[in-house]
Amino acid sequence: MTTLTLIGKTDCHLCDVAEQIVETVVADLPSEVAARVVIERASIAQDAALYERWWEKIPVVLLDGELHAHWRVSADRLRAALLAADLEGASA
Repeated sequence: MTTLTLIGKTDCHLCDVAEQIVETVVADLPSEVAARVVIERASIAQDAALYERWWEKIPVVLLDGELHAHWRVSADRLRAALLAADLEGASA
């Protein structure tokens, strides 16, 4: 399984765009790969620790807890990272 965490807040245009990119990329993955991707959402407005760490960088995308992107999310880069993570998981 690959956990993709999207950190943002309500009323954040870039967060909305990032969420749309994430959802589109995951939906376009081969079904067997998409089935192994878990999307979690977290709000800096609901979590003081997240706010302290990420408030200047939202939206933030983490892959398995590691920073993948902030501010702007590239669909091509995210797709490649998810496919690579799936291959790594399959070979482990």
